[in-house]
Amino acid sequence: PRLPSSGICSPPENILETASVKQRSSSGRARKASVGIRDRQRKSSAANSARAYQRRRRFVLKRGPLRIAVNGSFLGLPVLKAEGKDELRWRRLYEVQRERKRIMRETCAKYKSNNKRVITPYHVSRIFVEDKYRILYCEVPKAGCSNWKRVLMVLNGLASSTRVIQHNTVHYGNYLKKLDSFDHKGINYRLSTYTKMLFVREPFEKLVSAFRDKFEHPNNYYHPVFGRPIISKYRPNATKEALRTGSGVEFKEFIQYLLDVHRPVGMDIHWDHINRLCSPCLVDYDFIGKFETMEEDANFFLHLINAPQNLTFPRFKDRHSNEERTTSQITQQYFTQLSPSQRQSSYDFYYMDYLMFNYSKPFEDLY
Repeated sequence: PRLPSSGICSPPENILETASVKQRSSSGRARKASVGIRDRQRKSSAANSARAYQRRRRFVLKRGPLRIAVNGSFLGLPVLKAEGKDELRWRRLYEVQRERKRIMRETCAKYKSNNKRVITPYHVSRIFVEDKYRILYCEVPKAGCSNWKRVLMVLNGLASSTRVIQHNTVHYGNYLKKLDSFDHKGINYRLSTYTKMLFVREPFEKLVSAFRDKFEHPNNYYHPVFGRPIISKYRPNATKEALRTGSGVEFKEFIQYLLDVHRPVGMDIHWDHINRLCSPCLVDYDFIGKFETMEEDANFFLHLINAPQNLTFPRFKDRHSNEERTTSQITQQYFTQLSPSQRQSSYDFYYMDYLMFNYSKPFEDLY
């Protein structure tokens, strides 16, 4: 959003200004009265502008001095009190955000993905609401969502620290509201006044992370619900034990299921497109973070919203904590199990996510 030309720093001229100039020859009492009226009107205008800015949680990217409009703190002065290297770092992060938003908007415009302008509850069903700091966060599984929900709970006063919040509390406690729980007016109000943010991850890496989490460890939901139909359809001569438990799904079988237009079982949010989960062509996100630069992006966002200084983004891994995180090298190992045509089809499947969030092709032979 652009700042209006008149605001706290430059209140609009009131209409008494001209009259006051014309009447300079009048009595001192009249001049004092006119000045008093103008002062009161300027103060009133400033107060109204301040209240308007307090309703705006999104930050504004401006050239020149580093300034933000967030938590009502835009008063014409640099909010980020930094010099030298720190100032250069903040400016770089601002420019990163500007570029990410530009690419996302241009991709949406190029592929006409924002023609349908009506936002329904379905489009915002993955967005969590934090009313105290006026934040809307779109949950992208396997892109730091568990820890982001911990942060939102701390911001909302539900916990004193992210470390005391257990995994089940995060995902099954229902402590955080979702945007689709509000009526149409409540949804639109929050979309227009809250800071909207999402964090994304390289699509292939996110996919492998989901596969490892759901199929390479005991799971009493994903094995019977997804594993059994996948093994049944894509594994010739499957054993009775495999068909009964759904355990031991191979990555190649999982990819066959993913690319099959006649899947034996539906999609799941852990491997669905980010484009479909968060509707970025309809919801104009103010902040786009990346898993690959999570610590820097997340703590920059917390700084922008004036979060408590002792709150930083947690990096601990609360599930399978002894297992190495899914990296680009591990992702390459999984995808080399596939044929070139399967890799190409997988890339095509996530093509919009690659474009929209400016990720490079993961293999040189992809087109």
